Amino acid sequence: MFKNLNAEQARHSYTNQRMADMVGISRVSYENKKKNGKFTALEAKKMCKIFKVKFDYLFATDEDEAR
Repeated sequence: MFKNLNAEQARHSYTNQRMADMVGISRVSYENKKKNGKFTALEAKKMCKIFKVKFDYLFATDEDEAR
């Protein structure tokens, strides 16, 4: 769903488990949220800090690019 999140995660060689640990949720929850896009505001903020990027970049979707 979020190609930039996937790219940043791969760039930093972070597994889904490592991301889940850093965000403070289970791996299964993290993987489900990556699929359905339903991260909480706090989780999204933590990920932006982890990767040192802005929200609009990290959570951009194909629909955003079409505009």
